[in-house]
Amino acid sequence: MLNSIKLGVSTWLWQSPFTNESVSLFPKIKALGFDLVEIPVEDPKLIDAKVVKDALAKNGLSASVCGVFGPTKDLTSDDVQLHKNCFDYVEKCFELCAALGVDFLAGPMYSSVGKARMVPDEQRRAEWELAVKNLRKVCALAKGFGQSIALEPLNRFESDLINTAEDVRCLIDDINEPNAKVLLDGFHMTIEEENIREAIHTVGDKLIHVQVSENHRGIPGTGLTPWDDFHQGLKDINYTGDIVIESFTPEIQELAGAVCIWKNLADSQDEFAREGIKFLKETFKS
Repeated sequence: MLNSIKLGVSTWLWQSPFTNESVSLFPKIKALGFDLVEIPVEDPKLIDAKVVKDALAKNGLSASVCGVFGPTKDLTSDDVQLHKNCFDYVEKCFELCAALGVDFLAGPMYSSVGKARMVPDEQRRAEWELAVKNLRKVCALAKGFGQSIALEPLNRFESDLINTAEDVRCLIDDINEPNAKVLLDGFHMTIEEENIREAIHTVGDKLIHVQVSENHRGIPGTGLTPWDDFHQGLKDINYTGDIVIESFTPEIQELAGAVCIWKNLADSQDEFAREGIKFLKETFKS
Protein backbone atom coordinates (compact mmCIF):
# COMPACT_ATOMS: atom_id res chain seq x y z
CA MET A 1 0.00 0.00 0.00
CA LEU A 2 2.81 2.41 0.81
CA ASN A 3 4.03 2.14 -2.75
CA SER A 4 1.33 4.63 -3.71
CA ILE A 5 0.63 6.46 -0.43
CA LYS A 6 2.76 9.34 0.81
CA LEU A 7 3.18 9.82 4.53
CA GLY A 8 3.11 13.39 5.77
CA VAL A 9 3.03 15.53 8.88
CA SER A 10 1.36 18.82 9.68
CA THR A 11 3.60 21.69 10.75
CA TRP A 12 1.07 22.22 13.55
CA LEU A 13 2.92 19.44 15.35
CA TRP A 14 5.67 22.01 16.02
CA GLN A 15 4.37 25.53 15.52
CA SER A 16 1.57 27.96 14.67
CA PRO A 17 0.90 29.92 12.54
CA PHE A 18 2.66 28.77 9.37
CA THR A 19 4.84 31.57 7.95
CA ASN A 20 7.69 31.80 5.46
CA GLU A 21 10.05 31.03 8.36
CA SER A 22 8.26 27.70 8.87
CA VAL A 23 10.14 26.24 5.91
CA SER A 24 13.03 25.84 8.38
CA LEU A 25 11.13 22.73 9.53
CA PHE A 26 11.35 21.08 6.12
CA PRO A 27 14.86 19.57 6.42
CA LYS A 28 13.87 17.94 9.72
CA ILE A 29 10.59 16.67 8.29
CA LYS A 30 12.46 15.10 5.39
CA ALA A 31 15.13 13.62 7.68
CA LEU A 32 12.41 12.02 9.83
CA GLY A 33 11.31 10.09 6.75
CA PHE A 34 8.23 12.00 5.58
CA ASP A 35 7.40 12.54 1.91
CA LEU A 36 4.92 15.34 2.45
CA VAL A 37 4.37 18.38 4.64
CA GLU A 38 0.88 19.64 5.45
CA ILE A 39 0.55 23.42 5.53
CA PRO A 40 -2.25 24.84 7.71
CA VAL A 41 -3.14 28.30 6.41
CA GLU A 42 -4.12 30.47 9.34
CA ASP A 43 -3.24 33.72 7.55
CA PRO A 44 -2.49 33.64 3.81
CA LYS A 45 -0.66 36.97 4.06
CA LEU A 46 2.09 35.27 6.07
CA ILE A 47 2.90 32.80 3.26
CA ASP A 48 4.85 33.52 0.07
CA ALA A 49 4.12 30.67 -2.32
CA LYS A 50 7.49 30.97 -4.07
CA VAL A 51 9.41 30.72 -0.80
CA VAL A 52 7.48 27.58 0.16
CA LYS A 53 7.67 26.02 -3.31
CA ASP A 54 11.45 26.50 -3.47
CA ALA A 55 11.88 25.00 0.02
CA LEU A 56 9.73 21.99 -0.86
CA ALA A 57 11.79 21.35 -3.99
CA LYS A 58 15.09 21.80 -2.14
CA ASN A 59 14.06 19.19 0.45
CA GLY A 60 12.36 16.73 -1.89
CA LEU A 61 8.94 17.17 -0.29
CA SER A 62 5.45 17.53 -1.67
CA ALA A 63 2.66 19.40 0.12
CA SER A 64 -0.96 19.36 1.13
CA VAL A 65 -2.86 22.44 2.26
CA CYS A 66 -5.43 22.60 5.06
CA GLY A 67 -7.76 25.53 5.66
CA VAL A 68 -8.55 27.02 9.06
CA PHE A 69 -12.16 28.04 9.66
CA GLY A 70 -12.87 30.11 12.75
CA PRO A 71 -15.88 32.27 13.68
CA THR A 72 -15.03 34.99 11.15
CA LYS A 73 -15.39 32.47 8.29
CA ASP A 74 -18.76 30.74 8.75
CA LEU A 75 -20.76 29.62 5.73
CA THR A 76 -23.78 28.74 7.91
CA SER A 77 -24.06 32.16 9.55
CA ASP A 78 -26.91 34.62 8.93
CA ASP A 79 -24.19 37.26 8.43
CA VAL A 80 -23.31 37.31 4.72
CA GLN A 81 -20.08 39.19 5.52
CA LEU A 82 -18.81 36.00 7.16
CA HIS A 83 -19.60 34.15 3.92
CA LYS A 84 -17.61 36.74 1.96
CA ASN A 85 -14.71 36.43 4.40
CA CYS A 86 -14.71 32.68 3.77
CA PHE A 87 -14.91 33.02 -0.02
CA ASP A 88 -12.03 35.53 -0.03
CA TYR A 89 -9.97 33.29 2.23
CA VAL A 90 -10.50 30.05 0.29
CA GLU A 91 -9.68 31.85 -2.96
CA LYS A 92 -6.27 32.79 -1.51
CA CYS A 93 -5.85 29.18 -0.36
CA PHE A 94 -6.68 27.90 -3.86
CA GLU A 95 -4.04 30.26 -5.26
CA LEU A 96 -1.50 28.79 -2.84
CA CYS A 97 -2.53 25.22 -3.69
CA ALA A 98 -2.17 25.86 -7.41
CA ALA A 99 1.25 27.46 -6.92
CA LEU A 100 2.47 24.48 -4.88
CA GLY A 101 1.12 21.82 -7.24
CA VAL A 102 -1.57 20.70 -4.78
CA ASP A 103 -4.92 19.83 -6.32
CA PHE A 104 -7.26 20.22 -3.34
CA LEU A 105 -7.90 22.32 -0.24
CA ALA A 106 -8.81 20.32 2.88
CA GLY A 107 -10.71 21.22 6.02
CA PRO A 108 -14.09 21.66 7.72
CA MET A 109 -15.08 24.63 5.58
CA TYR A 110 -18.83 24.06 5.88
CA SER A 111 -19.06 25.98 9.18
CA SER A 112 -17.05 27.56 11.97
CA VAL A 113 -14.99 25.16 14.08
CA GLY A 114 -16.34 25.18 17.61
CA LYS A 115 -19.93 25.91 16.55
CA ALA A 116 -21.59 23.23 18.66
CA ARG A 117 -25.07 24.01 19.96
CA MET A 118 -28.44 22.45 20.59
CA VAL A 119 -30.74 24.14 18.07
CA PRO A 120 -34.22 23.39 16.68
CA ASP A 121 -34.45 21.03 13.71
CA GLU A 122 -35.68 23.82 11.42
CA GLN A 123 -32.63 25.94 12.24
CA ARG A 124 -30.33 22.97 11.67
CA ARG A 125 -31.95 22.36 8.30
CA ALA A 126 -31.63 26.03 7.34
CA GLU A 127 -27.93 25.97 8.24
CA TRP A 128 -27.46 22.76 6.25
CA GLU A 129 -29.02 24.42 3.20
CA LEU A 130 -26.78 27.44 3.65
CA ALA A 131 -23.74 25.17 3.80
CA VAL A 132 -24.82 23.39 0.60
CA LYS A 133 -25.53 26.66 -1.23
CA ASN A 134 -22.27 28.29 -0.18
CA LEU A 135 -20.12 25.21 -0.74
CA ARG A 136 -21.41 25.06 -4.31
CA LYS A 137 -19.95 28.56 -4.67
CA VAL A 138 -16.69 27.33 -3.12
CA CYS A 139 -16.62 24.45 -5.61
CA ALA A 140 -17.10 26.92 -8.45
CA LEU A 141 -14.19 29.00 -7.14
CA ALA A 142 -12.10 25.85 -6.83
CA LYS A 143 -12.77 24.85 -10.44
CA GLY A 144 -11.24 28.11 -11.59
CA PHE A 145 -7.96 26.99 -10.05
CA GLY A 146 -8.25 23.33 -11.09
CA GLN A 147 -8.93 22.40 -7.48
CA SER A 148 -11.18 20.13 -5.42
CA ILE A 149 -12.26 20.54 -1.80
CA ALA A 150 -11.88 17.83 0.84
CA LEU A 151 -14.54 18.29 3.54
CA GLU A 152 -13.68 17.03 7.02
CA PRO A 153 -16.17 15.77 9.61
CA LEU A 154 -15.39 16.97 13.13
CA ASN A 155 -16.34 15.48 16.47
CA ARG A 156 -19.46 16.68 18.30
CA PHE A 157 -17.47 19.02 20.56
CA GLU A 158 -16.20 20.97 17.54
CA SER A 159 -19.21 20.91 15.19
CA ASP A 160 -22.94 20.31 15.40
CA LEU A 161 -23.34 19.92 11.62
CA ILE A 162 -20.98 17.29 10.19
CA ASN A 163 -19.68 14.61 12.58
CA THR A 164 -19.54 11.33 10.68
CA ALA A 165 -18.69 9.81 7.32
CA GLU A 166 -22.42 9.43 6.69
CA ASP A 167 -22.95 13.14 7.43
CA VAL A 168 -20.24 14.25 5.04
CA ARG A 169 -21.40 11.83 2.35
CA CYS A 170 -24.91 13.33 2.57
CA LEU A 171 -23.43 16.81 2.37
CA ILE A 172 -21.39 16.17 -0.78
CA ASP A 173 -24.34 14.34 -2.34
CA ASP A 174 -26.46 17.45 -1.75
CA ILE A 175 -23.72 19.75 -3.08
CA ASN A 176 -23.63 17.52 -6.18
CA GLU A 177 -20.42 18.92 -7.60
CA PRO A 178 -17.69 16.59 -8.92
CA ASN A 179 -14.94 18.44 -7.07
CA ALA A 180 -16.60 18.07 -3.64
CA LYS A 181 -14.58 15.34 -1.91
CA VAL A 182 -13.79 14.06 1.60
CA LEU A 183 -11.06 14.16 4.24
CA LEU A 184 -11.36 11.71 7.14
CA ASP A 185 -9.45 12.30 10.37
CA GLY A 186 -8.89 9.27 12.60
CA PHE A 187 -9.05 11.33 15.80
CA HIS A 188 -12.60 12.50 15.09
CA MET A 189 -13.57 9.05 13.80
CA THR A 190 -12.66 7.34 17.07
CA ILE A 191 -15.15 9.62 18.82
CA GLU A 192 -18.00 9.52 16.32
CA GLU A 193 -17.95 6.33 14.23
CA GLU A 194 -19.36 2.94 15.17
CA ASN A 195 -17.00 1.14 12.77
CA ILE A 196 -14.05 2.82 11.09
CA ARG A 197 -13.82 0.33 8.22
CA GLU A 198 -17.50 0.81 7.37
CA ALA A 199 -17.13 4.59 7.67
CA ILE A 200 -14.40 4.48 5.04
CA HIS A 201 -16.69 2.40 2.81
CA THR A 202 -19.41 5.05 3.25
CA VAL A 203 -17.33 7.76 1.58
CA GLY A 204 -15.62 5.33 -0.82
CA ASP A 205 -13.90 6.91 -3.79
CA LYS A 206 -14.80 10.40 -2.55
CA LEU A 207 -12.02 10.03 0.04
CA ILE A 208 -8.94 11.93 -1.15
CA HIS A 209 -7.12 12.74 2.11
CA VAL A 210 -6.56 11.14 5.54
CA GLN A 211 -5.29 12.64 8.77
CA VAL A 212 -4.30 10.58 11.79
CA SER A 213 -3.25 10.72 15.42
CA GLU A 214 -4.46 8.64 18.31
CA ASN A 215 -7.87 8.82 19.96
CA HIS A 216 -6.18 11.02 22.59
CA ARG A 217 -4.36 13.10 19.92
CA GLY A 218 -1.13 11.33 20.78
CA ILE A 219 1.36 9.25 18.79
CA PRO A 220 -0.31 6.78 16.41
CA GLY A 221 -0.20 3.31 17.94
CA THR A 222 -0.34 4.41 21.58
CA GLY A 223 -4.10 4.50 22.06
CA LEU A 224 -7.41 2.84 21.22
CA THR A 225 -7.68 3.43 17.46
CA PRO A 226 -8.55 0.17 15.61
CA TRP A 227 -5.68 0.46 13.17
CA ASP A 228 -6.33 -2.89 11.47
CA ASP A 229 -9.83 -1.68 10.56
CA PHE A 230 -8.38 1.59 9.34
CA HIS A 231 -5.83 -0.24 7.18
CA GLN A 232 -8.36 -2.70 5.78
CA GLY A 233 -10.88 0.04 5.05
CA LEU A 234 -8.36 1.98 2.97
CA LYS A 235 -7.35 -1.21 1.16
CA ASP A 236 -10.98 -2.02 0.45
CA ILE A 237 -11.49 1.23 -1.46
CA ASN A 238 -8.04 1.16 -3.12
CA TYR A 239 -7.14 4.45 -1.44
CA THR A 240 -4.21 6.19 -3.13
CA GLY A 241 -4.15 9.56 -1.35
CA ASP A 242 -1.87 10.62 1.50
CA ILE A 243 -1.85 9.87 5.23
CA VAL A 244 -0.82 12.84 7.34
CA ILE A 245 -0.10 13.01 11.07
CA GLU A 246 -1.99 15.94 12.55
CA SER A 247 -1.54 16.87 16.17
CA PHE A 248 -0.43 19.95 18.05
CA THR A 249 2.17 21.29 20.45
CA PRO A 250 1.14 22.48 23.90
CA GLU A 251 3.86 25.11 23.57
CA ILE A 252 1.56 27.22 21.38
CA GLN A 253 -0.99 28.05 24.05
CA GLU A 254 -3.70 29.58 21.86
CA LEU A 255 -3.79 26.60 19.50
CA ALA A 256 -3.41 24.07 22.33
CA GLY A 257 -6.32 25.70 24.15
CA ALA A 258 -8.49 25.52 21.04
CA VAL A 259 -7.94 21.75 20.73
CA CYS A 260 -7.82 21.10 24.50
CA ILE A 261 -4.28 19.76 24.74
CA TRP A 262 -3.26 20.49 28.31
CA LYS A 263 -0.12 18.37 28.57
CA ASN A 264 2.73 16.99 26.50
CA LEU A 265 1.74 13.99 24.38
CA ALA A 266 5.37 12.90 23.86
CA ASP A 267 8.77 13.65 25.36
CA SER A 268 9.31 15.93 22.37
CA GLN A 269 7.49 16.83 19.18
CA ASP A 270 10.33 15.28 17.18
CA GLU A 271 9.79 12.00 19.06
CA PHE A 272 6.07 12.24 18.26
CA ALA A 273 6.88 12.50 14.56
CA ARG A 274 9.61 9.84 14.64
CA GLU A 275 7.55 7.22 16.46
CA GLY A 276 4.43 8.14 14.53
CA ILE A 277 5.91 7.56 11.10
CA LYS A 278 7.54 4.35 12.27
CA PHE A 279 4.15 3.02 13.34
CA LEU A 280 2.42 4.14 10.14
CA LYS A 281 5.05 2.47 7.97
CA GLU A 282 4.56 -0.79 9.87
CA THR A 283 0.77 -0.55 9.81
CA PHE A 284 0.23 0.44 6.19
CA LYS A 285 3.15 -1.42 4.63
CA SER A 286 1.04 -3.73 2.45
